[in-house]
Amino acid sequence: MGAILVGFVAVVFASIANLIAQWQKELIHTNAWIMLALSPAGLALSIWLTRNYFKGAQGSGIPQVIASLHMSDMKTVDQILALKTALGKILLTLLGLACGASIGREGPTCQVGASLLHNFGQLGKVTAIGARRSLILAGGAAGVAAAFNTPLGGIVFAIEELSHSFEQKTTGTVLAAVVISGVTTIALIGNYSYFGHANVGLPVGVEWLGIMACSILGGISGGLFSRILITTSKGLPGKIGGWLNRHPVSFAALCGLVLAMIGLISHGTTYGTGYEQAKEIVIGDAHYPASFFIFKFLATIVSYCSGIPGGIFAPSLAIGAGLGGWVAQFFPHATVGTLVLLGMVAYFSAVVQSPLTAAVIVMEMTDNQQILLALLATSFAAYGISSFISHPLYSSLAKNMLAVQEHPAVSPSLPKP
Repeated sequence: MGAILVGFVAVVFASIANLIAQWQKELIHTNAWIMLALSPAGLALSIWLTRNYFKGAQGSGIPQVIASLHMSDMKTVDQILALKTALGKILLTLLGLACGASIGREGPTCQVGASLLHNFGQLGKVTAIGARRSLILAGGAAGVAAAFNTPLGGIVFAIEELSHSFEQKTTGTVLAAVVISGVTTIALIGNYSYFGHANVGLPVGVEWLGIMACSILGGISGGLFSRILITTSKGLPGKIGGWLNRHPVSFAALCGLVLAMIGLISHGTTYGTGYEQAKEIVIGDAHYPASFFIFKFLATIVSYCSGIPGGIFAPSLAIGAGLGGWVAQFFPHATVGTLVLLGMVAYFSAVVQSPLTAAVIVMEMTDNQQILLALLATSFAAYGISSFISHPLYSSLAKNMLAVQEHPAVSPSLPKP
């Protein structure tokens, strides 16, 4: 029952997010300058609501799930995965999208899924810590799988990123939850691929130099992205850090103003998840300049540092798609769509440092098994480069959360991711 609800909530969440994206597109077409007021006001409101009514809803959601799997105090876990927090996560992510923040819904759906199965476990009087953690893990995996319609990716993500282990009992629960939530998603909206069907390949030959190019650029940029987020999550020193800690709402409004300015410069392409832009690049309907992935990169950092609820999965895929599309111009004999997918998997893998998950998710999202070997090669190469630049993003953010829980007197100067 819990897994069915996860699939249903993921579909409703995605549907509303799509409607908001369409509304915002029409709004920008009518008057793009309105974002100079909407973005600061919306982000400020989001932080105020988060701090006063939905504590624990800030940030991606995946670090919260990882942290809850390592907490021994189950009362704290109950607070992080409370239904009220899950509701706030959904509502405030939608608010952020409406205001032009460069965030995704997949990370929040992971936390919502974990919250739903955790609370179902409480209703079922599940008391064993191991069993409760198993439900949290299964809920998080089901949330990711339902958000992307990538059941295999959800399972691999649970093993590689959320738990960093493979346990027979846990994996059985994860499998069941992912399958049930996936079936629910298909029943509601049909069997679809996130980015449609990408019928591309990469013959062995000079075209494989594209793997090297995408791996290097994606590994460096993704590693830099992760390092910036990890560093800022620990807070800034000195008077600036003190001001940020005392005025989180004002800081969020300032971030909103920066987002609006980036959006105006990029003609609105940096607002929202980036799903539409990424899909256009993947299927070849549009070509975006190199400035797209640079501005999207900056907008996603600003959005995340503001502390509002929202994930980085979808924006990371859009940044990677833009990167791959730019690289393609230097390889005229290679299929553009192929290099777009390689850029996508390279950047995504470098950010999350879960190379197998990145390759499997991109493969499932594009319904393409022809270039799986190339995806894996690119993903692992980018991961290797990123590991020299940054520690794993989600694990590091989860450790920061655990440190704050153990020493609550120590408060970072930036809103916690």
